[in-house]
Amino acid sequence: MKVTVLIENTSESELKCEHGLSLFIEYASKQYLLDAGTTGAFLENAAALGVPVLAADACILSHGHYDHSGGFAEYLEQNQTVKIYAMKGIDGEYYSGSGGEIHRIGVPENVLSRNWERFEFIDQLFRLDQDVYLVPHSTEGLEKIGERSKLYRKYKTEYLPDDFSHELSLVFDTEKGLVIFNSCSHAGIMNIMEEVMSVLPGRKIYAFLGGLHMKGKKDGKEVCTFSDSEVEAMADGLKEAGVQYLYTGHCTGQPGYALLKQYAGDMVQPLTTGKKIEL
Repeated sequence: MKVTVLIENTSESELKCEHGLSLFIEYASKQYLLDAGTTGAFLENAAALGVPVLAADACILSHGHYDHSGGFAEYLEQNQTVKIYAMKGIDGEYYSGSGGEIHRIGVPENVLSRNWERFEFIDQLFRLDQDVYLVPHSTEGLEKIGERSKLYRKYKTEYLPDDFSHELSLVFDTEKGLVIFNSCSHAGIMNIMEEVMSVLPGRKIYAFLGGLHMKGKKDGKEVCTFSDSEVEAMADGLKEAGVQYLYTGHCTGQPGYALLKQYAGDMVQPLTTGKKIEL
């Protein structure tokens, strides 16, 4: 398996970066595009990297937020046939209370209204290809995490804590073990791993890739929204599960990444624009 980070919040080269995430995955003679960042900048990076992003066999939208879906507006103009697989509900009205004001963070209207027929919606475990699965959340009470994270879904005139029912995991059952992609892991990485193992029992987890939604701000500075003890418990859980690699970035944030690195060591590796990963 080969993974190329087409866009992420950071870049170690002249490639463009933005608040968003897009990954190009090559596996078993097929190619998958997971998310498309905030804008079409990932397409420029793909061209610079020589990545045939327009030849993707399938696209996957991890959840209904703009920083993972906005780039599909331009992508779908250039690729007239590919389908985007996503959870039912990605067209919901999603909001964030970060920064002290509630603001909309849902999928841009132009992505949905112009391309509705291009989406393939799922609401249960879905086999995308041989050994490739889309796994919805099954953990109960996720709205408690939504409340803590100040993430909401609008229902009529109310802002309710998000239960992340619009989020999915992309999972590959490889010879080395399960490789899990969850772009923001809003439901919590330990919950996500348990969900995947419940539908693919008897398989060990080899690698996990994606953001962990640990980034916040306090007094104008970036902080980790998890306590040291919570991050240590997360690292212990990853070790106990036998995870060999955790590639993370985007909404994890630098303070959170540093804490994870402190407790989990070389298992933790960065996602950054242009990075190429062999698994």
